[in-house]
Amino acid sequence: MEAENLHYFEKAPIAKAVAHFAVPMMLGTSMSVIYSILNAYFLGTLGNTAMLTALALTLPLFALIMALGNLIGMGSGTFISRLLGEKKYEDVKHVSSFAFYSSLVLGFIAMAVGLPLIDSIVHGLGATPDSFGFTKDYVTVMLIGSPIVVLFFTLENIVRSEGAAMTSMIGMILSVVVNIILDALVIFVFHWSVIGVASATVISNLVACVYYAFYMGYKSQFLTASVKWFKASKEILSNIFKIGVPVFVMSIFLGAMSLIFNHYLVDYGDQAVAAFGISSRLLQFPEFILMGLCEGVVPLIAFSFTANKLRMKQTIGFTLKIIVALAVVFGIIVYLISDNLIGLFTNDPQLIEMGSYILHVTFLSLFITGMTTLFMGIFQATAQGTAAFIMSIIQGITLIPVLYIANRMNGFQGVVWSLVIADAVAFLVGAIMLYVLRNKLQPDLDSLVQ
Repeated sequence: MEAENLHYFEKAPIAKAVAHFAVPMMLGTSMSVIYSILNAYFLGTLGNTAMLTALALTLPLFALIMALGNLIGMGSGTFISRLLGEKKYEDVKHVSSFAFYSSLVLGFIAMAVGLPLIDSIVHGLGATPDSFGFTKDYVTVMLIGSPIVVLFFTLENIVRSEGAAMTSMIGMILSVVVNIILDALVIFVFHWSVIGVASATVISNLVACVYYAFYMGYKSQFLTASVKWFKASKEILSNIFKIGVPVFVMSIFLGAMSLIFNHYLVDYGDQAVAAFGISSRLLQFPEFILMGLCEGVVPLIAFSFTANKLRMKQTIGFTLKIIVALAVVFGIIVYLISDNLIGLFTNDPQLIEMGSYILHVTFLSLFITGMTTLFMGIFQATAQGTAAFIMSIIQGITLIPVLYIANRMNGFQGVVWSLVIADAVAFLVGAIMLYVLRNKLQPDLDSLVQ
């Protein structure tokens, strides 16, 4: 690790340290949302609602593949940051090598399991007769490319865990730029529609993986992709999976929630599914900026947890203030121009009305989502595996019964409001657990949770 990165971990003013770690992550995640939005925009120019529906239906599959990357990436990333705080530099090489190769293996397993079951997967995603072919095209490409996608999410996490926030951001932005260029080519030049958009995503992730691997091999002082450092000891496995499994479970629940949500929305027509797909992508922009903020400071919190707990407390307090400010700003913007935002993707009046309503309702929980992500980050960084696991499942457990009851009582509007209710429950559970764990984490955390 370069001395500059150590400086931000140990000595830089809190605001400057948070900016160093969080701003690149926020920019990178916001760029990833931009290309997700552009995927929908490029397909929307073809005037085929079934294509937009297919793109929405495949969100759970992408969540599953991303979950495999986060299983290794988040678990190994927080472990690496804690090891750096303890100055166990050789162990970092073992962990990073393990993360590199195990993520590839998980990706190949996903491909081998998924491809023979392709038709069942597409049916399970809720594809209608009109959207079945487009959904199958996207799923096929994503399964073939799953080793690359899993590796991308893993490498982004472990590079950031070393303190190389700018390198992590450059890799994410490189992926976005390549994806946007390829999207334009496959839609307007080669006319490949959905299969082209999916291929562009996989290829762009491959480009970023090559960049990250080059950094690990030639620029990083402690990270490595060399197989000679590969080690799968009990200590490595337990520390990675203690945090990685809750992250994986949370991602699975998010995918399952999206799947269940889509099945309820199908009853209200393809416009409802497409409206949710568009509005959820728009909502991802502020959500991912807040996520970038919270995930960006996880290495700093993890390092400080083993090196300087007072600094950890100050980092958490400063991050909380930023979450409040960003949630207020984004909420005001959306309530002013929601119709115009949905109108960028379609001129269908019913779709615009449904999408605008979804935006208005779901933006109510933006602050709650940000705080929940911060809670999860604190539990990950401080190796609180049980608390992280509870956080990973509580929203999904809450959503399923709430969704059923709300749908029966208030139809489409009830389905949309169920998301806000589930978010609120997760927030309350996270706040209670942080309060209970405050003495274990740091006595001075009392001021943050009272």
